[in-house]
Amino acid sequence: MSESTTANPAKVTMYGADWCRDCRRSEALLNSLDVEWEKVDVEKDPTAADRAHAISGRLNIPVVHFTDGTFQVEPSDNDLKTKLAELGAI
Repeated sequence: MSESTTANPAKVTMYGADWCRDCRRSEALLNSLDVEWEKVDVEKDPTAADRAHAISGRLNIPVVHFTDGTFQVEPSDNDLKTKLAELGAI
């Protein structure tokens, strides 16, 4: 299930961290599907966690922000694939 924001990123953007198992899983899926995406590491970028929170209203990661302004928090592989297909990204 995707929720919506008012801002639309230029490409799929995932806010996450290397230590996060769900982030690594979503990253692997994005790479395996050859999706053009950007990783924003909430550990390395001092403003990233606040930006992810502003998008989702939650503290959980990963936050995957899509080009249509929608986002998913901790998406399952199936939910992420479905959304990417809907956007024509795969």
